[in-house]
Amino acid sequence: MSWLRFLLQLATVALAYFVASIPPILLFGKTNAGMLGSVVLSMVAALVVARFWLSRDGCLKHAWSLRPPENISRTLALAALGTGVIIALFAVGAAVIDALGLPPIDVSMVLAYVTQGPISFMLWVVLVAWFAAGLGEELLYRGFLLDRLMRLRGMRGRKWPAAIIQAALFGLPHLYQGWGGVLVTASIGLFLAWLRFANRGNLWACILAHGAVDTIMLSLAYSQSLGWLR
Repeated sequence: MSWLRFLLQLATVALAYFVASIPPILLFGKTNAGMLGSVVLSMVAALVVARFWLSRDGCLKHAWSLRPPENISRTLALAALGTGVIIALFAVGAAVIDALGLPPIDVSMVLAYVTQGPISFMLWVVLVAWFAAGLGEELLYRGFLLDRLMRLRGMRGRKWPAAIIQAALFGLPHLYQGWGGVLVTASIGLFLAWLRFANRGNLWACILAHGAVDTIMLSLAYSQSLGWLR
């Protein structure tokens, strides 16, 4: 794959994501419905365009390896390992961010919507933690992007350079959390690439770990808002 074709594919996916995020905000404003609609619709649009390119290049099944795992126990074990490691990366990352003198990761904007009530909490878990993040981001970054990078002229088959680049691109959209959020998210993206490699290319361990971590984080935030945790 040429770099020009790669950049074209990446740009169209990013454009679809951005454009689709706007209508729900225009219709509902920055309300819960507007933000949820924006997150979900933008992910759907990006996945549709990514699928178009993968299908056109005959790479869909390889890039989006969602076949039932050959070894379910191994996949579940890797997902559990991934969940634990990602939570540890958040903890270590917080210490590193503090040591670097960077502001702590700020996710207050998201949590303000999540903690509005039980229905809001459930919608954010299902639509964001599992669909947009767990499934969507894994298909986009560890699926589409990682596959495209590993087919690039001069990088073909080179796992780790591709993994590092996708991790950096995974971190940048989290700039709303501050640069600390970008660094931690990028490190998680690099680990998730390893997790896909460890599971022989199958994405299910990544999806399960990603969805589980986000669910845990949202649950802790919601429990804290109810006064269950201090």
